[in-house]
Amino acid sequence: MRIEILGTGDTVGTPRVGCDCENCLKAVKTGTERLRTSMLISSEGKNVLIDTSPDLRYQLLKSGSPHIDAVLWTHAHYDHIAGYNEFYRVQDFPPAYGPEGILSDVSDFFHFLKIDKNYVQPYEPFELFGVTYTFGEVYHPPVYTCGILMEVNGKKIGYTADTAKNIPKRTKELFRDCDMLFLDALMPPGIHIGKHMNYDDAAELAAELGAKEHRFIHLSHRIPSSWKNVAKDGEIYIY
Repeated sequence: MRIEILGTGDTVGTPRVGCDCENCLKAVKTGTERLRTSMLISSEGKNVLIDTSPDLRYQLLKSGSPHIDAVLWTHAHYDHIAGYNEFYRVQDFPPAYGPEGILSDVSDFFHFLKIDKNYVQPYEPFELFGVTYTFGEVYHPPVYTCGILMEVNGKKIGYTADTAKNIPKRTKELFRDCDMLFLDALMPPGIHIGKHMNYDDAAELAAELGAKEHRFIHLSHRIPSSWKNVAKDGEIYIY
């Protein structure tokens, strides 16, 4: 299984429009950026997206224009779903998988599209193209939100793009002892937003869950790219 991080940014990305902070100015100067968070999973010659960010067209072009065979959504916030319409006149809209609450919310947003919805229950594993996926509920009020566990070749990879630290006990058990854990780390230490983790929160959760490795995603412009365990757009992981 191959994982490509298509984007690691929050809802406004980095550089943020009109911002003159050190991180944004450096991003403009160097031509680097954080596109909105999304992930491409490739296995058995098929491609699965976790979330479809507003930057999806650009992300797929940068990734070589892969055909997408399925989509998994974590929740129905704009920055995690809006790119789905980029498939219009490009390829058939790929089928979507997720809990009924998430797919219903997304379908309401895309009321003008007919989405092939495949409902899966949280905590019930299902297989797509040789990878076992399991949704687990997290805490990102007021929208119903899940993280996703991927299992392949004896490896566990967890993904929690939007959540506060106080995720349900059952989800903590799902993500325990991951070989790699991708975590929302929106803000620097000391800045608290109730429905997200900051950098320290995410590090503490990774340690609590016993992750062998972890990377931070869904990062605001306030997080320097040089900080430890900060993921970068375009990174690739093989399992």
